[in-house]
Amino acid sequence: MSDFSAPTFRIGFVHPRYWHTWLGVGFMYLASWLPYRVQFYLGRGLGRLMYTLMKRRVGIADRNLALCFPEMTRAERAAMVKENFANSGLALFETGMAWFWPKWRINKHVTIEGLDTLIDLEKQGKGVLLIAVHSLNLEIGARGLSDQTPGVGVYRPNANPVYDWFQFRGRMKRNIGVDRKDVKSMIRYLKEGHRMWYAPDHDYGRRRSTFAPLFAVEKACTTTGTSLLATAGHATVVPFSVIRQRRNGQYLVKIEAPIKHFPKDAHEAAVVTNQAVERLILRAPEQYMWLHRRFKTRPEGEPSLY
Repeated sequence: MSDFSAPTFRIGFVHPRYWHTWLGVGFMYLASWLPYRVQFYLGRGLGRLMYTLMKRRVGIADRNLALCFPEMTRAERAAMVKENFANSGLALFETGMAWFWPKWRINKHVTIEGLDTLIDLEKQGKGVLLIAVHSLNLEIGARGLSDQTPGVGVYRPNANPVYDWFQFRGRMKRNIGVDRKDVKSMIRYLKEGHRMWYAPDHDYGRRRSTFAPLFAVEKACTTTGTSLLATAGHATVVPFSVIRQRRNGQYLVKIEAPIKHFPKDAHEAAVVTNQAVERLILRAPEQYMWLHRRFKTRPEGEPSLY
């Protein structure tokens, strides 16, 4: 389902310029049929190759860890970055699992803890703003959760129309899709009592943002969208995390208790949101997307951190 014009197949998608996309998605589909353990080791092997080739991203991940955890030694950071890249390679396979696995196979690998919290809020007719972080396995966790309790997915269209078509079909099997720029529809859905997935942990630029502490960085550019949606949508804010627990492919989606007395003030809400973000990341820091330049936007007059 979708609240906006969903991507549709066009004959132009078979143009040679998109053949690499078809090959890539085809590989994801075929790989999804492999036993989980095979996908696990192939993914981590791909990640190790990425670590060798993507030196700029390796540097960004190392810098992010140094900024957030200044107490970590250089050796500890290096080990964390290597593990993080191994998990980044595995994320490609986990995306294929999320898009192409049948429901029974998802249920076999994904466990949800705290689902009663969402059911209770639904019975009360309350909209829920589910805040998550960009963990590398978020796709498969979100699929597992949506199979149990569908909601609204904030959707960012991809510039590649073929990949965008596949991505939308993969993510919105049971969910309502809403464009990330369509704030009015987001607020309406929350007022109507829907659940909405929202990730406020990245640096989205100066527009609708404030600077709030995140780990050891005192001034991290943080979206004020969480406050806007929670306040205007009369929504309850509920954090949730996705963690790959063991090598045998068990994923835990943990739904926390609602954040009590979520601030209406945008800056105070950003501070509370970042505290939740820290807690979610620390459950499995090696599974977080450290490759993103999280602190690229700085207050006026302050130098770049990269």
